[in-house]
Amino acid sequence: MPDLPDPVNLAVPAFIALVLVEMLAARIRGRHRYDPKDTLTSLSLGLGSTIAGVLSAGAVIGMAWWFWNHRLFDIPYVWWAWGLCFVLDDLAYYAFHRSAHRVRWFWASHVIHHSSQHYNLSTALRQTWTGFLSLAFIFRLPLFLIGFPPAMVLFCGGINLIYQFWIHTEMIGRMPRWFEAVMNTPSHHRVHHATNPRYLDKNYAGVFIIWDRMFGSFVRERDDDRPRYGIVRNLGSYNLLWAAFHEWVGIAKDVWKAPGLGNKLRYMIAPPGWSHDGSRDSSETIRARWMARQTVPEPAE
Repeated sequence: MPDLPDPVNLAVPAFIALVLVEMLAARIRGRHRYDPKDTLTSLSLGLGSTIAGVLSAGAVIGMAWWFWNHRLFDIPYVWWAWGLCFVLDDLAYYAFHRSAHRVRWFWASHVIHHSSQHYNLSTALRQTWTGFLSLAFIFRLPLFLIGFPPAMVLFCGGINLIYQFWIHTEMIGRMPRWFEAVMNTPSHHRVHHATNPRYLDKNYAGVFIIWDRMFGSFVRERDDDRPRYGIVRNLGSYNLLWAAFHEWVGIAKDVWKAPGLGNKLRYMIAPPGWSHDGSRDSSETIRARWMARQTVPEPAE
């Protein structure tokens, strides 16, 4: 079995170089795209995520090998297997990403990536410290069970993450229509990071936007509704520990205070914003209230 490198580690110098290039371009075109404190927070969270990944790598790889040792098929290292693995891994990423916005336990880790009110290449590096705790790795386990070798799946997953780096920018407008029809782009991903009601919980794609089109979660970026970035209730702080753990603290408080076992469970697995007394807003209630105010119906996607 080949010993494949981690493509993300190899790409780190390019990430840093491109961030510096974008910072220079942003300084020329508009300083609002970069804020020093926000950028430092993103880079620090990215470093912490790398350390957390190293600490949990053994357990994740061990589970990958266990599932592969119980595989249904023997899939070789051939060209078609690489292509199929990449496509199925991206579908697994879509399933993870959609769940990360619809299940509060997963959201507690993923919210870190959305916590910046700026949208630039440094935002791509703002990653979770608690991915292992939230069980994000379970979405790839079926690939090992099917028979894709762990090294192949992990390599494809790394290429997927590298692709997603460049779409975190406002410097690129829209791509050609044929490209935007199939691939995830900066325009599509700006929608995903936006807090505008029409954009909430949309465009979960990693590489291929076709998943969103197939499963009804696609929304096109509009010039008359420019994206506003962040989360519904912004942190208001650059504190690293608060950014990394604030949603876990919120879950713990809600579970402690919630009446009844059922409500305690729902505070962990219901969508973010759910509350047993209806006193909070979820993405659905925000969007429904916004839709009720529209005089012109939303066009079908």
